[in-house]
Order: sequence, then C-alpha cells, then structure tokens
Amino acid sequence: MAHQKLELTWIGKDQRPRLEPRILLEDPARSYHAKQRVTDRDIFDNRLIKGDNLLALKALEAEFAGKVKCVFIDPPYNTGSAFTHYDDGLEHSIWLGLMRDRLEIIRRLLAEDGSLWITIDDNEAHYLKVLCDEVFGRSNFVANVVWQKKYSPGNNQKGISSDIDHVLVYARNFVRWQWNLLPRSDKQDVAYKNPDNDPRGLWKASDLTRAEFRERDFYPITTPSGLQALPAKGRSWSRPPEEIERLRADNRLWFGPKGDAKPSLKRFLSEVQDGVVAKALWLREEVGDNEEAKKEVKLLDESDIFATPKPERLLQRVITLATNPGDLVLDSFAGSGTTGAVAHKMGRRWIMVELGEHCHTHIVPRLQKVIDGQDPGGVTQATGWQGGGGFRYYELAPTLLATDRWGNLVINPAYDAAMLSAAMCKLEGFAYAPSEALWWQHGHSSERDFIYVTTQTLSAEQLDALAEEVGAERSLLVCCGAYRGVTAAQAAQRWPQLTIKKIPKMVKDRCEWGHDDYSLNVANLPMAAPKPGAAPAQDDLFGEDGAS
Repeated sequence: MAHQKLELTWIGKDQRPRLEPRILLEDPARSYHAKQRVTDRDIFDNRLIKGDNLLALKALEAEFAGKVKCVFIDPPYNTGSAFTHYDDGLEHSIWLGLMRDRLEIIRRLLAEDGSLWITIDDNEAHYLKVLCDEVFGRSNFVANVVWQKKYSPGNNQKGISSDIDHVLVYARNFVRWQWNLLPRSDKQDVAYKNPDNDPRGLWKASDLTRAEFRERDFYPITTPSGLQALPAKGRSWSRPPEEIERLRADNRLWFGPKGDAKPSLKRFLSEVQDGVVAKALWLREEVGDNEEAKKEVKLLDESDIFATPKPERLLQRVITLATNPGDLVLDSFAGSGTTGAVAHKMGRRWIMVELGEHCHTHIVPRLQKVIDGQDPGGVTQATGWQGGGGFRYYELAPTLLATDRWGNLVINPAYDAAMLSAAMCKLEGFAYAPSEALWWQHGHSSERDFIYVTTQTLSAEQLDALAEEVGAERSLLVCCGAYRGVTAAQAAQRWPQLTIKKIPKMVKDRCEWGHDDYSLNVANLPMAAPKPGAAPAQDDLFGEDGAS
C-alpha cells in the first residue's frame, strides 16, 4: 500500500524517449518581415519552426525554460477520422504516452505565472484531464471551458449531437498565475442608469439582502416616504443597521422614484472593475465557431482550405485572459497558424511549431499577409491591426550522430564546425556564444566556465598552450576527436582547469540518435502478441484493447 498512488495507467507508460536536443537552423529565404516599421511596438523575433513538435519542444527548452507565458495547443483529437493534414486515429495508449511527453516539456517551458490551454473533444478530454492532473498537479487546474464549436446539430450522430469542445486550462503555479479580466461590453453596461442624477454618474441597483435568515439582520428600514421595509421571508439584510445608515448618508441607497420601495444598493459604473471575470461557457456568438474559422482561412486561400482551423476570436479570448502585450505565446500544434496570426495582431511574441507541409502552404502565406496588413478577416478590425513585424523560419537540424556503413556512430557529415559547436553546447548545457577574440571560447555556462569543440586530435603540447591561455581562474570543457601523449589521469593532474572528453564517445549513449519522428499522427499501431505465460491484462479503462 505504501507504494500505491492514484494515477492513470496505460501500456508503455514507463517507456520514455531519450530525446536529442537538436539545434535550430534558420532559413533566411523563408523568414519574413515588413519592409518598414509600422509602430514602435513591432515585433520581429517571432519563430516558426518546421519539424517534429516533440523534438522542437526539446530544442526550445534550453533557451526558453520558464519564459513562456501562455501555451495553446490543439492536438489531434484521437477521433478515428482521417483529416487531410492530420491522421489522428490513434490507439489510446500511444496517444496518452505521446501527449505526456509533450506536456512535461511544456510545463518546464512555462513561466511561473504562465498557463496552458488545450482544446480537446469528448473522446479524450476526461483522460487528458487526469493526465494533466498528474503532470501539472490537481491544485493547478484552473477550468474546463466549454466552447460551442458549431450551431447546427449533427444529424448523423446518435442520441445527442456533440456541438462542443473542451478547453482545459492549467496554471504552471496557480498561486502565482497572472490572469486578466475580459473587457466590459456595451451589453453589460446598458443596465447602468442615473435616474436621480447622482454626480458620481451611472449606477445599477443591486439586491441589499442575503438568501438566508439571520435574526440580527432582520430589522425594519425606514424609507424616505416613512414606510417600514423588511426583507422577504427567509431572507435578511446583507448589512448591519449602522452600515445601512452610512450608505444612506452617502446617497448609496435607492428607494425607487417615489421613495417608498424596498432599498437597493447603488453600484456605480465608475467604481466597478475594468473588466469582467470570464465564464466557463464560451458561446459561438462570443468567440466564433468552426464555420467562422473556415470562412477566415477561405479568405486567405480558397484553393486549399485547412480542414480543422480554430476561429481567431477563440484565440483572442485565450490570449486576452492569459497574457499581456510583449508576452511570449507558444503553439506546438500550429495547424493553419491561427495562434501566431492572432498573437501577432495583439502585440505578443510567438513561437509556432508544425511538422506538415501546410507549414509552407498555409502558415507562411497567412503570416505574410498579416505582416503586410493584407489580412482583413478575423480579429484584424477588433485589434486595429495595420501590419508590421516579422518572423524567423527555422528547421530542426539533422541528428548529430549518424551510423556509418560499419554500424558505428559518427558525427553526421552534414554538420560543419559551427553546427557541431552549437550542438555540443546544447548537449552539455552551455550557451552557444563564440568569442571573436578567444578562439577556444565557443560557449559559456558562467562567467568563468567555457567550452571548446573540435574534431581534431590534440597533442600534449597543444593542450599545454590551451591550458596556459585559459589560466587558473577559468575552467574549460574540451570536446575533441582524441588526445595523445598523456593518459586521462595524467591529463587531469597536469591541466586541472581543463576537462577533456572525446566526441562522439562522450555523448553516444545519451540520446536516441537518428530518431526524427515522434509525431502524434501514428495511426492505430497493432499491439504486440502476448508473451507465452504472461499474466492476463487488467480490465481496460477505455473499454477496448490497448490501455489499462
């Protein structure tokens, strides 16, 4: 019993990938920016990354851990239906395992006051909720928002039409989570009047009683007309007598136009908070629906409409609640690029990751139109967007270690010296920052700790010269092809400021080299045949083979 805990289990839960922290390579030909600044707030250093999103998340971790204010993801829903751009019919265990691996990195990327927003349908929402509880902690659950994704019921569905999706919301740290109010609407303010011409302006009458009987707070209040007003049966005043008289003296009680009504409390519009707390039910009239989303992407490209876009107003709601201008927003399932487009229009920095070819056919053209001010749809008018800014386009570097024809792991020939230095810095936890003055400084982990990367075989004389340059007050990790003239023990004694390691030997057992695809679009892989004499599987929580 001491080792038991409440958790969701599935086949392969204990199997975790040993991810290679790849470097990112910018393609300047695909990067894009406005020809001129539109405002002083234009943001140019946004990132669009093409590649497997689990590897991309790992690639971002070293630089962005603890810096992302909002993560929005719209993962494949595991519905069993095949989309043009996503094959998302996944076996439950595979889907949960791959989502868990992503969620753990996302949690490390989030700032302490940041939050995660996941859209999901009924097929996996409840298992995903339990999984997120395990990764983030139940105390950091914020809400299960219900989004009305369509208006017309599905006539081909049995029993009840599924017209909603879920938006699961988690804080990185609920105590420190910073959230915003929604702007007040004209509809919310229309109830505020000023029938008595109060100089404090518009006000709204609110109930002065509570829905319970308290003898001490059940007393008569004399109206201006001389009548005695009492709370309704089973209720009592919400204020003691002395507080009522203080409110009367401050002209904050309303007794009706004739002064003979039961008193109400005047709440002034000038004194209410600047916004309203968001509710957990988001109607299509407020945040759009699937039909609106398809119309938006159709405006951008009628020839090839993305099948499962999200409306810009939905992302506007999320980004409004979760961020402030200049904050960093991440979407690792970019799809048609809605998150980046809306974040850009709202003055937020953004990172998007997408594996599919629609990164080129849908996302890049869409962002170019946003930057050029040629996107008239979505939230363009609501945000006052006129164009500007830009983004940098990256692809994941190939694996660092490749297998030669004899089956040995060797440094990938595609890597030049700069790529190798950057990759080794990331693997060893150094910031890649080549010095223009000191040839042996390729990166640093502190003001006195550096790294030097070379494929050469270094002699004792070369290491002597290197140690002299480094000096006794600094330390240097030397990653080289080999070294000669001394043993490892002699090297440690002779050059205490140097730590000498051989590449690729020093990293060959650290990662799954050459694994390029951890994608969620792996369709219904067959289960392995049971081993002879294996114990029978537990009852399936999902109601079908594949998870326990």
